[in-house]
Amino acid sequence: MKSDDASALHDSSSFHHSPQLKHSQDGGWQVEENDHPIEQVRLTVEPTDNPNIPVATFRTWVIGVTSCIALSFVNMFFGYRSNQLSIGSVCVQIISLPIGRFLASTLPRKEIKIPFIDRTFSLNPGPFSMKEHCLISIFAGAGAGGLYAVHVITVVKAFYRRDIHPMAGFLLAQTTQLLGFGWAGIYRKYLVESPYMWWPANLVQVSLFRALHQKEKRKKGRLTGFQFFLIVFITSFAYYAVPGFLFPVISTISVLCLAFKNSVTMQQIGSGQRGLGVGSFGLDWATVAGFLGSPLATPASAIFNIIFSFFLGIYVLIPIGYWTNTYSAKSFPIMSSNVFDYAGRPYNITRIINDATFTLNAAAQDSYSKINLSIMFCLTYGLGFASLTASITHVALHHGRDIWQMWRKTQEYAKKNVEDVHTRLMRRNYDPVPQWWFLLLLLVVIALSIYTCLGFDGQLQLPWWGVLFACAMALFFTLPIGVIMATTNQAPGLNVLTQYVMGLMLPGKPLANVTFKTYGTVSILQALTLLSDLNLGHYMKIPPRSMFISQLAGTVIAAAVYFGTAWMLLSNVKNICDTNSLPPGSPWTCPNDNVFYNASIIWGLVGPIRMFGRLGHYSTLNYFFLIGFLLPIPFWFLSNYFPKNKWLKHIHVPLIVSGAGGIPPAHTVNYIMWGAVGIFFNYYVYERFKGWWAKHNYVMSAALDAGVAFMAILIFFSLQLQNISGIDWWGGAGGDYCDLASCPTAPGIAVRGCPVVE
Repeated sequence: MKSDDASALHDSSSFHHSPQLKHSQDGGWQVEENDHPIEQVRLTVEPTDNPNIPVATFRTWVIGVTSCIALSFVNMFFGYRSNQLSIGSVCVQIISLPIGRFLASTLPRKEIKIPFIDRTFSLNPGPFSMKEHCLISIFAGAGAGGLYAVHVITVVKAFYRRDIHPMAGFLLAQTTQLLGFGWAGIYRKYLVESPYMWWPANLVQVSLFRALHQKEKRKKGRLTGFQFFLIVFITSFAYYAVPGFLFPVISTISVLCLAFKNSVTMQQIGSGQRGLGVGSFGLDWATVAGFLGSPLATPASAIFNIIFSFFLGIYVLIPIGYWTNTYSAKSFPIMSSNVFDYAGRPYNITRIINDATFTLNAAAQDSYSKINLSIMFCLTYGLGFASLTASITHVALHHGRDIWQMWRKTQEYAKKNVEDVHTRLMRRNYDPVPQWWFLLLLLVVIALSIYTCLGFDGQLQLPWWGVLFACAMALFFTLPIGVIMATTNQAPGLNVLTQYVMGLMLPGKPLANVTFKTYGTVSILQALTLLSDLNLGHYMKIPPRSMFISQLAGTVIAAAVYFGTAWMLLSNVKNICDTNSLPPGSPWTCPNDNVFYNASIIWGLVGPIRMFGRLGHYSTLNYFFLIGFLLPIPFWFLSNYFPKNKWLKHIHVPLIVSGAGGIPPAHTVNYIMWGAVGIFFNYYVYERFKGWWAKHNYVMSAALDAGVAFMAILIFFSLQLQNISGIDWWGGAGGDYCDLASCPTAPGIAVRGCPVVE
């Protein structure tokens, strides 16, 4: 929240306790004075409710469960591919509206009796409502949220080539997702029921729901929103057969590599997948939206900050670091997420692992080699360190006063038990979720989490106290991060912190580290997602118990589908994730999992002391913590000294610091295309054709995502699953013909397929 919005904060005494009800002719609608203390909420969220509108209907469950399963499968399917594509819940939000209205016009209205209990329900209780639509989006959001625990399973099976019990993997998937319900239940009084915790991102969702449910008449010569969606969807679906199967080379075209086929340096500069990407581009929506999400859904100010970060990191810091041979950078590829030994070869992990205990053999590593990273991977970790502290400083300087005021108001609200309009309507019309539901679920999930780690011969390596410590960290950090998220729409990540802490406590155990990170970090993210959804339900007047049940069902279903899809692909795609054994052009390269695997080596197997401490090469990277902490301060002073400067107001230091941190697993061509498309539509088109942008921009984003997803799945099941991988011609091989981009340039380093520099 901006500081000039502080005037919107009324004192608690300004709340009106006496309800002012106005009833419509049918006695359903309830309207009250809009006394919410946040102006943005007053302007966006209607102070009305009709408790007679059905919510958790047959239509809601059919569309919601189907969309949850579909998104879970599609996102996991793309999670292993070279060009990833994450389909968000906005896609379902748009598609489900015409489907819901179609069902409302075709399903029979006859009441159906439920066997053994004296209850009935209707397949079609009336017009498709905004409340049903919102609850369907909650279901879909569970499927769009991802499953972090899958990385652990993939690393064990595809990278370490070890077995993991399927039940251990399934329980890990479920417990890491469900643990957040406990923290959400504990803090919902402060982070949902308080009107000062207003979750700005949810106002966008409320606005979209209201816009979608406005009746639209097609003007002569114009298209309705749904007609536009269908045209773009069909076009995207048909076109993706070209980069997805017939001509995959156009996903990444690197001009300099085609012009300089024998130059290592020019290919390092020109490669869009393994180099700096100068002159590279892609004609594939999966290249544009892969890894970074749809640029059409990202504000222009954020795009400019991220692209500035990209240019600063890729075209300034990396060239300086590489060509000055910092950390012996020329002995390794300029851009790689892999780890290397002293001679520039891929690090032979089997030489330092004790096979019997699956832990580090320290003596073997001392006699072999320390871990070495590419200059790009060094920068990624440095930016990760700086991002954590920069986020804290930035939020404290720019939002600290407002957050503190909000928190004080929240405490006053809790003590005086005053209620805003939305809380009054919710409390009057619907039964709350009992606190014991959350607490019972929390106790059961903690017990299952401990069993998951201790059972199955301790395959996950994390002791019982590690699970409890992860829970303690999550319990401690959920409230402060939730307050920041609920008031500023920003949240510092804790990945680095959890890896660092467990790496110090249990060095030499790779799976213990990643399992701890998953329990500690993911449960916080899940809690924030659940709290945000509860707040959205609060604004949309969804019965709390229907929200809880749909969130719980969606989470369980999504975790099961993610796990099942991953297990199927890991079992059926030969050499999945093994780039050395996959056929040329194969999309199953697992870029995210490769980064996760190397992180398990760096933080878990080897540990921070042997990487970033006295026993490693990279202790100086710890200074990035200090750099990140100090960097926001001068920009804050400048923005206060020049308050009318429009450029200074849009500088977001944490985004600038972390913007290029998506590489790896993203590639430079992804950033280039993402930035170009995003700036064109969200800056140029937005400024010049605002009416068209408002009507079509988000719809086009959803249609492009959906078209690519459905064609990719069709290609996989109809062709690739039958071992038909592509057409044998120069354009069907995939890649960007920049094989020399991964070669070292230091003298005397011999790597297969690379020229040796004398």
